[in-house]
Amino acid sequence: MAFENLSDKLNNAFKKLKNKGKLTEADVKEAMREVRLALLEADVNFKVAKEFTNKVTERAIGADVMESLTPAQMVIKIVNEELINLMGAEDARIEFASKPPTIIMLCGLQGAGKTTHAAKLGKYFKERDHRPMLVACDIYRPAAIEQLKVVGAQAGVPVFEMGTENPVFIAKEAIKHARDYGNDIVILDTAGRLHIDEALMQELQNIKAEVHPHEILLTIDSMTGQDAVNVAKTFNELLDITGVILTKLDGDTRGGAALSVKAVTGKPIKFSGTGEKLEDLEMFHPDRMASRILGMGDVLTLIEEAEQKLDQKKAEELAQKMLKNKMDFNDMLDQLDQVRNMGPIKGILSKLPGVGSKVDDMDINERVLDWNRAIILSMTPAERAHPGLLNPSRKRRIAAGSGRPVEEVNRLIKQLEQTQKMMRQFTSKGKKGRQLRKMLNSNGGMPPMGGGGFPGM
Repeated sequence: MAFENLSDKLNNAFKKLKNKGKLTEADVKEAMREVRLALLEADVNFKVAKEFTNKVTERAIGADVMESLTPAQMVIKIVNEELINLMGAEDARIEFASKPPTIIMLCGLQGAGKTTHAAKLGKYFKERDHRPMLVACDIYRPAAIEQLKVVGAQAGVPVFEMGTENPVFIAKEAIKHARDYGNDIVILDTAGRLHIDEALMQELQNIKAEVHPHEILLTIDSMTGQDAVNVAKTFNELLDITGVILTKLDGDTRGGAALSVKAVTGKPIKFSGTGEKLEDLEMFHPDRMASRILGMGDVLTLIEEAEQKLDQKKAEELAQKMLKNKMDFNDMLDQLDQVRNMGPIKGILSKLPGVGSKVDDMDINERVLDWNRAIILSMTPAERAHPGLLNPSRKRRIAAGSGRPVEEVNRLIKQLEQTQKMMRQFTSKGKKGRQLRKMLNSNGGMPPMGGGGFPGM
C-alpha cells in the first residue's frame, strides 16, 4: 500500500519520543532528522522535506509543547497539521460553470492513465446526477479513440469522437454537441507523449485558448515519484493547471508525489486513483491522507464508500433480522456480496485506525469470501433458511459441491451460530441490548458477522 514505509518510519520516530517523559530541544531535532530522512526516502522533494521539518521543529520546541504533560502527542499533532497544510489545508473541489457545460480538460504524459481516468471521472459525476460526456481528442495514439469508447461504455457515459480531425476543432464541436443534447460536463481526453515536447504543449495551449476550460486537470502517475512532480511543475508553467489527478495511490508507491506536488506547483490534488476499476476514484482529502500516513486510519472515507456501495435496503432488512435474531445463510450470503462489492479486504482494513500500513503484514486470503460464498451456494434453499437441517451427510454433500473441505463447512456453520448467540445477548432486555437496538434502528447499518470480523476471516 502507498506510504507503507513512510508510515512505519514516522511511527518509529514518534515511538522514541513517546518513550521519553519530557522532551528536550535535542530530542525534537533528532526526531525531525529521522522524519526528514523518511520523507526523502519516500521521494518527497528535498526542498519540501526541509521546509516541512523546519516548520514542525519551530512549532515543536515552543513552550506549549515542551511544558505539556504529553509532549510527544503534541509533536505528532503538529506533524499531522503540517502534513495537511503541505497537501492543501482544504479539500479542492471542481469549479462548476454557472452556465453549463462545465469543461474539464485532462492532460498528462502518455501512460499516466488519462483515458481510463476520463471514464472514471465520467462515472464519478454520473453517479452524482450529472450528465457527463467524454471527448476523444487524442488522435495520435493507436486505438486511443477505441479505448475511450470502450471505457466510456463501461462507465455508461457517452463518447464524442470525430476520428482524426484536428483536436481543437473536435473540442469545439463537442461543446456545441453538449449544449444541444444537455450534457452538463464535458471531459476532454487530450493526447500525451512519452515526454514533454513543444508540439504537445502547443496543441494543449491551442485547445485551452479555443474552448476556455473551467478545469485543467493534470493526470500524473504517483509510481514515478519525483519525476511526477517535475512533470507537474512543467505542465503548470505552460498551461496553468487548476489541479491534479494522482493515479496508482493503491500500489507500492513511496507517496512522494502526493506530498510534494501542492508545494511545488501551488495547485491542489483534486482526485486520487485507488485501483484499476472505474469506481476506484476518490476525491482527495488532505486531512484524511495525513491521517492514513500517520497510521490513524480513514474512517470517513470508509463510511462514504459503504454508503455508495452497500445496498441500503438489504442492510436495513438485515438489521431488523438481527433485532429478531432470525439470521440465516441467505443473510450471510447477502453480506458476503456486500463486502465483496466494497473492494479488496486489505483496502477496507487499511482505512481502520491502528491498522494502516500494517495491513500488508496480515495474512489475509481474499479468496476466503469466494470460498464461503461457494459453500452457501451449494446448500439447498431449505438448508440456507434452516441451518439446523445440516447433518453430517448434508455437510459432506455441500463440501463436495463447493470443492471445499468439510472442516470449512463446519467453520462457517459455527460462525453463523456464534453470530446468532451474540445477537441473543445483545437483543436481550439489558443495557447492551438497548444500545444495539438503538444503533440498528438509527442507521440501518450492517454490523459485521462472526463477532466483529469479516465473514469467514
